[in-house]
Amino acid sequence: MRVMGLDVGSKTVGVAISDALGWTAQGIETIAINEAAKQFGYDRVKELAQEYEVSKIVVGLPKNMNNTLGPRAESSKKYAEVLEKRVQLPVVLWDERMTTQAAERTLLEADVSRGKRKKVIDKLAAVMILQSYLDTNN
Repeated sequence: MRVMGLDVGSKTVGVAISDALGWTAQGIETIAINEAAKQFGYDRVKELAQEYEVSKIVVGLPKNMNNTLGPRAESSKKYAEVLEKRVQLPVVLWDERMTTQAAERTLLEADVSRGKRKKVIDKLAAVMILQSYLDTNN
C-alpha cells in the first residue's frame, strides 16, 4: 500500500504519493483551499487516497527553527485531526522545516519561471516531506 504526503498551506495543499513499495515520492497535484467557502480539500484528499490505495497519510508540520509550534503548525495539526476522522486512515505529522524553501531553491536552480514555480511549489514540498518520511522509515 502507498503513503500520501501533504504540504498544507493557507491557500493550497500539495499532494504526493509513494510508489507501491514505499521507496520514492511523486507529486500528483495541488488542491486549492477556499477558507471563506469552507473548502479545505478534504474530499479530494479522500478521493485520491482511495484511488491510489493509500494506507497512511503524512502531513507536514512546519515547526519553528527552535522546535516550537507556531500558528501555521497549529493549523496543520488541526487539518491532520479533521482529515484523520474524514478519511479513516492513520495520519502522521512530520517535521517539514525548510521544505518549502528547499523546493523553491530546487525550482530556482532549474530556472523555472516565477509563474510556474507558484503552480508547483506546494506539490514539490509535499514530495520532499513524503520522501523524508520514507527515507527515515524504510
